[in-house]
Amino acid sequence: MPSIAPRRALLLSSLLSVLAACAPVPVHNPMAQWVPSPNMDARRPVLIVLHFTNEHSAAQALHTLRTGNSGGPVSAHYLVGNDGHIYQLVADEQRAWHAGAGRWGTITDVNSASIGIELDNDGDSPFTQAQIDSLLGLLADLTQRWRIPPTQIIGHEDLAPGRKDDPGPRFPWQKLAQAGFGLWPRGTLVDPPATFDPWMALGLIGYPLDNRTATVRSFHHHFRGMDGDTLDDQDLRILYALSRQLGAVR
Repeated sequence: MPSIAPRRALLLSSLLSVLAACAPVPVHNPMAQWVPSPNMDARRPVLIVLHFTNEHSAAQALHTLRTGNSGGPVSAHYLVGNDGHIYQLVADEQRAWHAGAGRWGTITDVNSASIGIELDNDGDSPFTQAQIDSLLGLLADLTQRWRIPPTQIIGHEDLAPGRKDDPGPRFPWQKLAQAGFGLWPRGTLVDPPATFDPWMALGLIGYPLDNRTATVRSFHHHFRGMDGDTLDDQDLRILYALSRQLGAVR
């Protein structure tokens, strides 16, 4: 039978191991000498991604966003119910698991650079006025506090064409634009010059071009509120207007 002292030592060693496993990551690298500088700032989001939950109630969505599920654990920073109630699940400055694989412009790790907002919607029903009103208030708060450019508000399908289809063609992007959020063509649409390259314009906006058919479908959902995977003359006018707004062409 082991003596009391070795047993205590073993217990202490086990306790220290547990505490070490639970300890937070150190604020600085133990391999380096810590010489702190005041010239710094907290990392902050630069993009907001909108989703629909594709479920039948806010309660069901809250359960999915707070537990594991068949596709693995997912989360978002906020959920906006169809009654307009806003839930927060993850702190703004923390990384939620909402975007997955995809990219927007030069951002390849979208989760690390964004705030995710889920909208309680089954993917087929219209978004309610109360829900959109609450979303607009939330967007005003987030863009002001985090200094996110109001144009940097996109849909999940914009960054992951072909893999995702939310928030879908029913989402009222034009209504958001009228409130000052999201990229949207302004003024009278005109035909672009013959040299205009619509694919370059899509890439400039931020769309990935790995699957161009899927990208056009996502673009149509966002800017036309319709399906379709072939660019037409109206698409070219919209892309030309957006390119001019972004300062890429005159």
